[in-house]
Amino acid sequence: MRAPLEHEWNRPVRTAPIRSFRELVTGGTDLTAPLVTMFSGGLDSTYLLYRLKEMGATDVHALTVDLGEGESQEAKQEICQRLGVKLHVQAGTRQFVDEFVRPAISAQAVYLGTHPISSSLSRPLIARLAVNLAHRLGGETVLHTANRSQNTLRRLNGALELLGFRGRYGSPYDLEPVDRARKTKELTAAGLTLMSERTVSSDSNLWCREFESGALDDPEDFAVPEHLYRWTRADGAPAEETVEIGFLGGVPTSVDGTPLALPEMIGALNTRVGRHGLGRYSGLEHLGDGVKVLEAREMPAAWLLLRSYRQLESAVLRYETIREKTHLEQLWVREAVEGRWYGELRRCAQAFVDTCAVEVTGTVRWRLGGGRAGVESIVARDPLYLRDRDAWECASVAHELAASASATGSA
Repeated sequence: MRAPLEHEWNRPVRTAPIRSFRELVTGGTDLTAPLVTMFSGGLDSTYLLYRLKEMGATDVHALTVDLGEGESQEAKQEICQRLGVKLHVQAGTRQFVDEFVRPAISAQAVYLGTHPISSSLSRPLIARLAVNLAHRLGGETVLHTANRSQNTLRRLNGALELLGFRGRYGSPYDLEPVDRARKTKELTAAGLTLMSERTVSSDSNLWCREFESGALDDPEDFAVPEHLYRWTRADGAPAEETVEIGFLGGVPTSVDGTPLALPEMIGALNTRVGRHGLGRYSGLEHLGDGVKVLEAREMPAAWLLLRSYRQLESAVLRYETIREKTHLEQLWVREAVEGRWYGELRRCAQAFVDTCAVEVTGTVRWRLGGGRAGVESIVARDPLYLRDRDAWECASVAHELAASASATGSA
């Protein structure tokens, strides 16, 4: 694991975040200095670039982080060229998987039992890379595009604060929201007609493809358009197949006995598990003030790896340990969800999780088919389970009687 960068783990410097476009002008932001924005290529982040150029910003740098989503960067490059913005594409898949997804697997990072977390894992990395870019450029402003109906707002702001970024940061949409219709109209007028096709907000990485807002606003009446799904389409799946996941020290290391690095494993399982229709989720997640919003996602590799880990963990850890770990898992999830990935409490919980993970070595074999999955085999290196109950009962009774006789004889 990499060593912390110089600015990481410092005591956070508390500065008032940027919360509106107006504050970019009145708050003393130098629009001629390097300004870094987090850029996904979606409606919100494209409109931010457009507004910055309209406001007179002359040195805008859009950062997009490749987290294994498998999407082309050509459209993003075209947007930036049209708006006169410098695009920076940063490879981040390995860091994302090794530093964020791997700990999430061993921590069983599932939000209130409904869905595995995703953006809570990617946002801290994106924030860190944005801070690093700002430092290299000599910039003092880092912007993102989360609004107050998105959990990402507190996750990015929280990460930027805990990283100790000493410049200004935040989202101008927080106190100055702009509706989708206006964004689309203004961008279309500026020649960015592709934005008119965006009916929902989406966020993709190797671990998850997530959809929200727009056509998915209302939890009482929603249907996720089938074309949004990429991994979980039942196309060409065999009637049944088995898949075996191997773990070493809590880390998934093989599929069907073949060693695979975790990023490659996740990519392969997204297709293999997803074609059986497994790994779709929808659920409500709370915002900072307690109200809840709907999110839909597909996470087939996460579906299998999290369940496999729990099966093997139950084979090697004592009941009391697992019971206490389940409490800490939700604490771990809470800290990540609330934007405190870089906080001490999440790291302390991780230390407990990592201690438990050392024992998780072995394999779990599944049978997949017909939209169902069942465990067929759990093989642990140092198991606590019984393989022959009758033999164990006889041996246990014999041991107890021998101990009793020995105690009586000694008396």
